[in-house]
Amino acid sequence: MFRFRYLFIAVVTLIAFKLSAQQIQTGRNPVPDPRNIKIESIDKVRGKLRTGAEQTELYLPYLKGKRIGMVVNPTSVIGSTTVVDSLLALGVKIVKIFGPEHGFRGDASAGIHVDDSFDAKTGIPAISLYGKHNKPTKEDLADIDLMIYDIQDVGVRFYTYINTLQHVMEACADNNKELLILDRPNPNGFYVDGPILDPKLKSGIGINPIPITHGLTIAEYAQMLNGEEWLANKVKCKIKVIKNANYNHTMPYILPVKPSPNLNTAQSILLYPSLCLFEGTIISQGRGTYFPFTILGNPDLKGKYKFSFVPKGIKGMSETPLHMNKECYGIDLRQYNINKIRKEGKINLSWLIELYNAYPYKDKFFDFKQSNQMGNFDKLAGTYDLKQQIIAGKSEQEIRQSWEPGLSKYKLMRKKYLLY
Repeated sequence: MFRFRYLFIAVVTLIAFKLSAQQIQTGRNPVPDPRNIKIESIDKVRGKLRTGAEQTELYLPYLKGKRIGMVVNPTSVIGSTTVVDSLLALGVKIVKIFGPEHGFRGDASAGIHVDDSFDAKTGIPAISLYGKHNKPTKEDLADIDLMIYDIQDVGVRFYTYINTLQHVMEACADNNKELLILDRPNPNGFYVDGPILDPKLKSGIGINPIPITHGLTIAEYAQMLNGEEWLANKVKCKIKVIKNANYNHTMPYILPVKPSPNLNTAQSILLYPSLCLFEGTIISQGRGTYFPFTILGNPDLKGKYKFSFVPKGIKGMSETPLHMNKECYGIDLRQYNINKIRKEGKINLSWLIELYNAYPYKDKFFDFKQSNQMGNFDKLAGTYDLKQQIIAGKSEQEIRQSWEPGLSKYKLMRKKYLLY
């Protein structure tokens, strides 16, 4: 019985390696293929979540004979090996690597521009999309037949990798290049919450009218970019998608690699949608410690909170953090029960309200002119209202009511693009 099962699996896997380009899922209404259905049924028996990148049997045949460009970073892995190294070992011809914020190897701090270079390990040209330009140029794409996008996202509007996706899609559309997306789970994909971005606040940390947690995987978001005509000049990018196997949006997902230097724990990733708002305040979010986005504090809160920490310069994470070398007092969320976030499906505004009320110098709380380590709160929130509501002493319930009907309309629109 067991010998027959393994023989069956081996036969189906061999068939999978011979799949044609038509068997890769495209768009929001992929054409079913009986061979794909068989493979999925085996995965369900195994019960193992597999990312798009891991399912090489579905896309290796499509790469054969093509010159490949790859948009990747340290999260682009198959097991413990980068997808670049894995595909090179399988004979794929990778001619260029494109790196987003933090660079391909992930050793640049947040907001630091990255220059073009050559990857030290492979010698392949590494083009920065977080330096002189944010999208591939015509010259960058001239010797590429197919682009591949494989970067882990965390499902938050102000996390810049979705902007990188948009810029790559626009460049591909403008230069008639196809984009193959190797999808990955969204660790914050179990909920949709926050105000919809006001177009007047469009910036590098928010381009499109989506909430703070958008509830989409990268591939789903790519379909939304095409479907809602959000790409520049309303161009459409030709995309193909390798879906996650055995995945749904309610599943907890622990990332195998930290998605960026300051999201270094599962706790920080789930707290990030709530705590990143503090980047637009005088409150430290723990940058300059090894616990970013799990602790909050400020030197002026001494006497009001017992917990404290001292931000230091940490290379590759935060060289000059807010309140560097000063003892900050505030809230320790390292042991906070993140299952509460999963259960409620809401961004936590109580910490923002609490610390604003506790801070003695109210006029300085949101004043980003005090430090270049502070961001613009309105751009982070995506609305001018939230700051004014906090100042006015509005309750969390009142604030949430102001997010409607925009949030409900977005949730309805989102359903058109779901793959899981």
